[in-house]
Amino acid sequence: MSQHFPKTPGWLDWYQGPSKPRFQLPPGSVDAHCHVFGPAKRFPYAPERKYTPCDASKEQLFALRDHLGFERNVIVQATCHGADNGALVDACVSSAGRARGVATVKRDVSDQELQALHTAGIRGVRFNFVKRLVDFTPREELIEIAHRVAKLNWHIVVYFEAVDLPELWDFFTGLPTALVIDHMGRPDVSQSVDGKEFELLVRFMREHPNVWSKVTCPERLSVSGKPALDGEQDAYRDVVPFARRLVETFPDRVLWGTDWPHPNLKNHMPDDGLLVDFIPRIAATPELQRKLLVDNPMRLYWGE
Repeated sequence: MSQHFPKTPGWLDWYQGPSKPRFQLPPGSVDAHCHVFGPAKRFPYAPERKYTPCDASKEQLFALRDHLGFERNVIVQATCHGADNGALVDACVSSAGRARGVATVKRDVSDQELQALHTAGIRGVRFNFVKRLVDFTPREELIEIAHRVAKLNWHIVVYFEAVDLPELWDFFTGLPTALVIDHMGRPDVSQSVDGKEFELLVRFMREHPNVWSKVTCPERLSVSGKPALDGEQDAYRDVVPFARRLVETFPDRVLWGTDWPHPNLKNHMPDDGLLVDFIPRIAATPELQRKLLVDNPMRLYWGE
């Protein structure tokens, strides 16, 4: 049955008509963090959601992929869909092998359902610890899920805010899979890149070689950088030192993605073409660019 969901007030629609990037992506590049929303008439949003987005279909995502010059996508389950992975699975299955997925599952998921997700292209599950986006899930439930998906050689993606890393440290290190951190753990980029908060993330990755990070979402993290809509070279300049440090320190354990269609942005909506032009500012050499955009995501998501 079709349903109509009015968008959350203040929600910005994704940027129409993105520019063509000046930066030429390496052949085989992967947009390793993006989403699909609905369409709600076919894939209704979860009753327990904390926000209602605009529709953002698989067709629109794949058109953006081709326009920007990517060859593949990693699609991450959005919290507005809860543990109903229908839209995600549909997009992966429709991609002819060019998309993989990161799902959300609950404790009661069956082994048959997990295997069906794997066949569809799912290679990870996401645990969200951002309190304004999801309700608390008991950690023993998450650990149980982690051990089950480890048998499929999946990994865990974690979304949290930097100030919460100390209390999550022991839980994260107890997980039996590779661990991928969303958006560098949302650091406060008004602080020093060598400051205590970000240094803790660097130490966490240094001490645990199974931990990866996405160097994504400058438009979400920036506090002083100009919006990418202006096309200037100093857009999101305050985020550059943080992302660049991770890329250069852990070149084999970093990923990059657009975050299209940029959920929950209220101030401005970025031009995805200009976001691609951000890449050489954080990965300065062809070798680092190839690892970030091709080698690392292929190893993690298409390694079989």
